[in-house]
Amino acid sequence: MLISLLHPAVSGEDVPVAAVRARQDAGLMSLVRPALTLLGGFSLLTGLVYPVFTTVVAELAFSSEANGSLLQDGDSVRGSALIGQSFDSPRYFWGRPSATTPFPYHAGSSLGSNLGPTNPALRDAVKARVSALGAADPENHDPVPVDLVTASGSGLDPHITPAAAYYQVNRVARERELDSARVRALVEENVEPRTFGILGEPRVNVLRLNLALDRLAEER
Repeated sequence: MLISLLHPAVSGEDVPVAAVRARQDAGLMSLVRPALTLLGGFSLLTGLVYPVFTTVVAELAFSSEANGSLLQDGDSVRGSALIGQSFDSPRYFWGRPSATTPFPYHAGSSLGSNLGPTNPALRDAVKARVSALGAADPENHDPVPVDLVTASGSGLDPHITPAAAYYQVNRVARERELDSARVRALVEENVEPRTFGILGEPRVNVLRLNLALDRLAEER
């Protein structure tokens, strides 16, 4: 049918040129009109209705997450609960190393080191991190938790294991002249359980813990 509309001669009819053109125009419009209708409809649906709907739902149901999971200290935004920060002062808890460039925890350059377990560069990086931890706390002879010397796959992990936090308790308490039992209790208060009780592992958000640590020092 479509062929006969575009090429009437195929059907064996002797049709005037004007009629042929009219049939061709009508055939093309019968294809173009629904195509344009679908294009306009789906553009409106996916380009306006759906984004507005998801934005409204996110703001109403998940306001904090929708705005970046920001952590505030008074009126100041100190960072995001989803992106780690680099701490190297012995007065603070340290997070995981970060392999992002040009600086650690660069959110615009998420990546891991891509170094295999037999790569000498990874071995040297781990040794350097162990040495830094030892220099900051020479009295600590406990085994170093692995997450304190290895970067995450994203380079942005804001969490450490509870073991990694407890490993640093005595150093932080000594540097701040706080009772180690109180600092340990602060770590326990900031241990986040498994998501929905089954997903992941218990963890400690380093930035959130350090903000609580500063508040604890201010209360003295």
